[in-house]
Amino acid sequence: MILPTFAFLACTACQNVPNFLKWALKPPMGWNSWDCYGTSITEEQFRANVEVMSEKLKPHGWQYAVVDIQWYEPNAKGFDYNPKAVLTLDANGRLLPAPNRFPSAAEGQGFKPLADWVHRQGLKFGIHLMRGIPRQAVEKDLPILGTKFKASEIADKEHVCPWNPDMYGVDMSKPGAQAYYNSVFDLIASWGVDFVKVDDLSRPYLQNIPEVEAIRKAIDQTHRKIVLSLSPGETDIQGAQHVITHANMWRISDDFWDSWPALLEQFDRLVKWNQYRGPGHYPDADMLPLGSLQLDTRKTNFTKEEQYTLMTLWAIAKSPLMLGANMTKLDPFTESLLTNDAVLDVNQNSVDNHPFYSQDKIVAWTAIDPKTKDHFVAIFNAQDRFDPARGELISEGPVINRETPGQGAKVLANLEGFSAMALVFTDGGDGNRWDHGVWVDPVVDLGENIQLHLAKTKWDTAQVGYGQISTTAAVGEKPLAVAGNPVTEGIFAHAPSIVTFDLPKDAETFSAFAALNDTAMPEKEGGTIQPLVFGFKKGGPHERDSYDMNFDLSAVGGAAGKKVTDLWTGKTWTLTTKTTHLDIPWHGCVLLRISK
Repeated sequence: MILPTFAFLACTACQNVPNFLKWALKPPMGWNSWDCYGTSITEEQFRANVEVMSEKLKPHGWQYAVVDIQWYEPNAKGFDYNPKAVLTLDANGRLLPAPNRFPSAAEGQGFKPLADWVHRQGLKFGIHLMRGIPRQAVEKDLPILGTKFKASEIADKEHVCPWNPDMYGVDMSKPGAQAYYNSVFDLIASWGVDFVKVDDLSRPYLQNIPEVEAIRKAIDQTHRKIVLSLSPGETDIQGAQHVITHANMWRISDDFWDSWPALLEQFDRLVKWNQYRGPGHYPDADMLPLGSLQLDTRKTNFTKEEQYTLMTLWAIAKSPLMLGANMTKLDPFTESLLTNDAVLDVNQNSVDNHPFYSQDKIVAWTAIDPKTKDHFVAIFNAQDRFDPARGELISEGPVINRETPGQGAKVLANLEGFSAMALVFTDGGDGNRWDHGVWVDPVVDLGENIQLHLAKTKWDTAQVGYGQISTTAAVGEKPLAVAGNPVTEGIFAHAPSIVTFDLPKDAETFSAFAALNDTAMPEKEGGTIQPLVFGFKKGGPHERDSYDMNFDLSAVGGAAGKKVTDLWTGKTWTLTTKTTHLDIPWHGCVLLRISK
């Protein structure tokens, strides 16, 4: 079934179109410091990344270089937030760059010297802001510029961010509230900022509408073209008609990181929001966690096929493209993903983008080249190589929570007749917060007193709900431990998770102790998992590297004699019928152009 799409600019052709929509007629493309540097980016690091961006990505349309959160905090480190952090403010309670991290901002110059330098590189400059007014400004009761009011008179101390301790909300019913936001954006505009990501605003969207409207007014009264991005999600879809008249892009999910379950969830979210996308206003599937990430401690967890899927889905759904990698360590493969002009053209210039097929985790979107009327077709194989639905449940453990004696349960499974196995943690039915599971001493018995220690064996595939699979540490590099006892052999996996292993032909049994890691115990939410073990028979689909199919292209211009081009590989062929034969890797995709 073809799902209709509606562009705001088209459906309001007879009305006045908000001027700000014209400032981003194509999905913004850029780089943001968060995924690699967290709160701690410095001017030196930023400039180094911009230089690479200017040289390697600017020729392909990448424009925005964005400094993310805590640029005003002298002592910000890593990905955590400091309670009662001392922030750099001016006399009117407005945030300023910390000079120890951004030396060019010294003597009250703010970000103007850095923005001017970015502009000289042929790029645009962006920053991050939190919703509200600094608590520090309220405690000092600083005056609001150009008014008789003080910070304490406009602060909303009840409506605060649940994850960052720096700000109070702004009560927009109070005199001086709009003047405060105006003063903030006047300052930002004077620096030459082109893009602002405002955090703690997309969720809860309906409650935040007064401040969304205040920020829109504040930007417009500066008369500078500042693209507005709202974060984090998921934005309430009941606010869809409102957000498309107030922001250029808005998040449709919470922070998106490099796990397959998270990527899989974005498929449905992009379908749901598709009708609200149009020139100047874009549902934002969030950043591209590719390359070197998290203070250069690791590379992306996505496989190459999953990286193709990420870029293809964002392209065909016309999501903004914001890279998170350390660009100074850009590897050739990641660079190839970001500089494929044929793929980027789909994101920037295609029209009538919509999904038209979804069955058994085979998903397809299409779009049209407005110049040639060629069809673009993205076909995704979202099936898992080791799909539990194709396996056999051979062990079902109990739901484990903080009340479970010993924090876990023994798991046993008969492996005879199976060529592969999957160790699964579900979320126990209550969401996955703090679902820190660990398989303690996971062993496959091969008979004759021979054992295969899985914590010392390379797994075949791995998926987790957050972070990454590890045999050495839990989330945040915390120790592997259960009930205070160190785990010397274990596999940590944040639920929902699946870890798969190919089995030797003489595998007989599996045993482990499935438990909550100690990192889950102090918390009040979540902390429930259920361990499951699945076996896969020899000769099953898991023994293949891809999914073989004949795909009917008649609904998207496919017919005998039409030319097909794979936009990732450059391979071309001519259709002899309305169908084409495809061999798509697990979690992979193809992106095709169908032309005369």
